[in-house]
Amino acid sequence: MRLALPDPMTSSTRNTVLSLYKRIFRIARVWKSQSGVASDTDTEKKYILQEARMLFRKNQQLSDPKLINRSIEECEARIEIGLHYRNPYPRATYLPPLGLATQKGRMLRAQQRLRRQAKPVYLQSHEET
Repeated sequence: MRLALPDPMTSSTRNTVLSLYKRIFRIARVWKSQSGVASDTDTEKKYILQEARMLFRKNQQLSDPKLINRSIEECEARIEIGLHYRNPYPRATYLPPLGLATQKGRMLRAQQRLRRQAKPVYLQSHEET
């Protein structure tokens, strides 16, 4: 007798994720770049589609409900920011004061913690550069 493992994603969560995925593709279909140049529009449309596919595939195996909800919040935030600013690319992050100081030991760990805390929700999927 095999026991089926419970599905970590509820049907309402699955519907939310699928509707976000569809919404992104609808946005990409009608996207027009701020500059109005056709090549910029095509580049931005391709970026939107590639980014959506990559992040949804990356997060496909998430099983923790908190991580799933955080990813949903990130997706919603990126959609709203992209539509508001008419820019599909992630917004810049701002480092906390003394964020670039080269220190060692406890001060360095404190700075790293401040950087993690200062990272906005819409960039949680991106690694620090």
